Amino acid sequence: MSSVAPADLPVARGKGELELDVIEEPKAARVKRRLTSRGATAAALIIAVLWTLPTFGLFISSFRPEELIKTTGWWTIFENWGWTLDNYREVLFSSSTSAPQLGSYFANSLTIAIPATIFPLVLASMAAYAFAWIKFKGSSALFVLVFALQIVPLQMALIPLLQIFSATILPWQRQVSEVFPIVPDESFLPVWLAHTIFALPLAIFLLHNFISEIPGEVIEAARVDGASHSQIFFQVVLPLALPAIASFAIFQFLWVWNDLLVALIFTDGTADTAPLTQRLAELVGSRGQEWQRLTAAAFVSLVVPLIVFFSLQRYFVRGLLAGSTKG
Repeated sequence: MSSVAPADLPVARGKGELELDVIEEPKAARVKRRLTSRGATAAALIIAVLWTLPTFGLFISSFRPEELIKTTGWWTIFENWGWTLDNYREVLFSSSTSAPQLGSYFANSLTIAIPATIFPLVLASMAAYAFAWIKFKGSSALFVLVFALQIVPLQMALIPLLQIFSATILPWQRQVSEVFPIVPDESFLPVWLAHTIFALPLAIFLLHNFISEIPGEVIEAARVDGASHSQIFFQVVLPLALPAIASFAIFQFLWVWNDLLVALIFTDGTADTAPLTQRLAELVGSRGQEWQRLTAAAFVSLVVPLIVFFSLQRYFVRGLLAGSTKG
């Protein structure tokens, strides 16, 4: 009579309980499953439609004649048919004082937004590396202080900063302009500094969280090879932190490009330094009667932000997801 080896059965443990090997679903898989469910997809589609609907209405209105815009809604386009390019022609090519060309203001916005994005990113990335990987006395307290600066309302700092800039930067600019007439006595330096100051606390906090997640073995290996802090920062940390830097660069650029309050305070309002947003606010006229121009001008101002976003989109997604599935 042949003997057959019994199959492996669960082993009884405790009060008749069976110990079973349960394979837990990874956290990343659970998150992916929940976000790709039918309910999540339907909710995302509804939010996308509600979010896009006003922009679509603005786009339709930008091609409608002035009389139709002021008397009918954009949703009645099939009942009140009419299309024109006059709105875009006025804001792009008109030379009148009421609707001057937006070219100079467009260039001013680029001149403000690009340095005001680069300056805080450079300073914040270096500060984030120092807080994450350079141990010095009081680093934790100083980082908490920097983080706490985010709760200071921007509006409270505008007037003190303007007083400081008026007492220091503007006289210095005039002196330089007198010595070198080619240098203008008015520049973008105050608005650059203001945007940099307001962006640094959040930038340092976000980049610190990303840079501190870099494996310590990578940093230690570079130190063993004799790399200095500057070499580690430029050759190791910056390439690894590129997604986080690109993500914040998108947010900062969009914030500066769409800003009106800081521009009103720290620029003189002329065509030499005023940004596009300031001119857009003036296009509607003194009583808001010319707001059909604003529909076309708004879409002109959307061109650069869209280019920036789609150019850095892959880094943006990686930066947002970095560390989200850890553990």
